[in-house]
Amino acid sequence: MSTALKAIIGANVVMFLATTFFPALLPELGLQPARVLHDLRVYQLVTYMFIHAGLLHILFNMLALWMFGTELERMWGTRFFLKFYFITGIGAGALTVLLTLLPFGPLRQLGVSNIVGASGAIYGLLLAYAMYFPDRRIYMYLVFPIPARVFVLIMGAIALYLSLSDSGGVANATHLCGLLVAYVYLKGLRLTLNPWAEVKYRYIKWRINRVRKKFDVYSGGKNDEWNRRVH
Repeated sequence: MSTALKAIIGANVVMFLATTFFPALLPELGLQPARVLHDLRVYQLVTYMFIHAGLLHILFNMLALWMFGTELERMWGTRFFLKFYFITGIGAGALTVLLTLLPFGPLRQLGVSNIVGASGAIYGLLLAYAMYFPDRRIYMYLVFPIPARVFVLIMGAIALYLSLSDSGGVANATHLCGLLVAYVYLKGLRLTLNPWAEVKYRYIKWRINRVRKKFDVYSGGKNDEWNRRVH
C-alpha cells in the first residue's frame, strides 16, 4: 500500500474515531447543502469525504479505495492520483449541492440532509478503473463475476434510480455525481487542459504495443506459423 493510500485511509480512521467520541462534529463536518448555500460553509465540501456514519460504512469504503486505488495510483503516479481523488470527491459534493436546487422531492429533501462518506470519490475511482481496465472481473456482492465496465453501468443505473426515489438515507445522488465528475475530468477536462499529455500517452501506448509483439512465445514450429503462437 502506497504512502498516499495510507494517509487517506489513516485520515478517515482518525476522523471516524473523532466523530464517534464527539458526535457533535457530525453536523459541522458533514455536507449539508442548505448550509453550504446559505451559510457559505464551503469547507464541508472537503470534510464530508472523511466522515462516515458507521463501522460498515467506513470499512467498505476503505476496502473499495484500496481495491481500485492501488493500481490506479501505480499507473498514474501519486500526484495525479491525489488530484483525481480530491477533484472527484469535492466535485461530487458541489454537484450534489447544485442538484438540491432542482424541483424534485427527493433532491430537495437531500438539501437538508447530512451527507457523509468518501463514496463520491470512490465512485470516481471505480469509473476510472473501468475505463482503464474494462474487462477486469469484479465480483458483485462477492458472488457474481462481471466485467468492470458492466459493473459501473449497473452501479450508475442503481444510483440514478435511487437518487430519484426514496434512497433510504443514502446519498445516492452523490454517488452518481462522483461518476459524472470523473467521466468529465478524464474524457474532457484533462484533454482540454493538457492535450500534449494525451498525445504522449497515446504515443507511449503505441510504442508499448509494438514492443510487445517482439516478445511473442511460440509453442513450436516456425515463427511464420501464426496459428501456433501462444499469447
